[in-house]
Amino acid sequence: MDGRILMGHGSGGRMMERLIRELIAPAFGMTSLADAADLGPINGRLAYTTDSYVVSPVFFPGGNIGELAVNGTVNDLSMIGAAPRFLTAGFIIEEGFSIEDLSRIVASMAKAADEAGVRIVAGDTKVVERGKCDRIFINTSGVGVIPDGISLGPKRIAPGDAVIVSGPVGSHGMAVMAERNGLSFSPPLSSDTAPLNGLAASMLEAAPDSVKMLRDPTRGGLATIIKEIAVDAGRRITLQERAIPVLPSVRGGCDLLGLDPLYVANEGVLVAVVAADAADAVLSAMRSHRFGKHSAIIGTVDAEAGGAETGGKALLATIAGGTRILDLLTGEQLPRIC
Repeated sequence: MDGRILMGHGSGGRMMERLIRELIAPAFGMTSLADAADLGPINGRLAYTTDSYVVSPVFFPGGNIGELAVNGTVNDLSMIGAAPRFLTAGFIIEEGFSIEDLSRIVASMAKAADEAGVRIVAGDTKVVERGKCDRIFINTSGVGVIPDGISLGPKRIAPGDAVIVSGPVGSHGMAVMAERNGLSFSPPLSSDTAPLNGLAASMLEAAPDSVKMLRDPTRGGLATIIKEIAVDAGRRITLQERAIPVLPSVRGGCDLLGLDPLYVANEGVLVAVVAADAADAVLSAMRSHRFGKHSAIIGTVDAEAGGAETGGKALLATIAGGTRILDLLTGEQLPRIC
């Protein structure tokens, strides 16, 4: 198919049927255009999540909105220890959007789903008038299964636990920001978007009882997630600035634009809180995985509680030798990055 999306592609008639049957359904391996899918029998504790993606621009260095939508939902399930199984995909498309671009996005979603080992089993397509939507928005929902014996959450966090990050922070947000504003850096910036279910599974296999909590620091970045974990756990967490990996191009871009890489979004990085006596084993497992090669221990859960007045405290031991308070992101530093 070629040309552009017309209002008729969302009408429920022949044009819509052809778009779905010839472009979307084959990419996802769907043999039926039914509005719901029979998932078959599922044993175990079910996990469910949903998310919407409005990133601008829809194509950016290292990925696009479709790949991001699949990876983001896969990762949300993975952060509670679930093995992602099934996804749905809903498209809201602006009249005039290129069918060629839609085909590229759908193909990238199919590839991302295959890499993550999940199936896209159902979806929906709507078309809105020009100016009512910025090119294309995507909603994805996901179902996963939590293995027996896995229970992750802030209440398990204890003094002495190690804080580990799976890779350099700030890459996704800066790549989108640079593309949106026509900025170039050397070396070039690229999004880190990736499915983290395999990495999370390898960590849980290495030390299932010692991995206390997983989070992916998307909007709000690493600092915001650490503050949220500290508040939920009622603990004080101290990060070591020297230990936090940041790519030189990301640091340079942040310095140029007056941004803090600790508050810039990531889409292929996770944060783990792990018992101290298992930290090395988990770190080794992470570094053996393709998406965890640059994992690092970046902080600890302190013996002192976070304090009743705040519910938790996050601190950064700076390279300069001082201590800085990490708080939740205030305002919108980088809008439309996911």
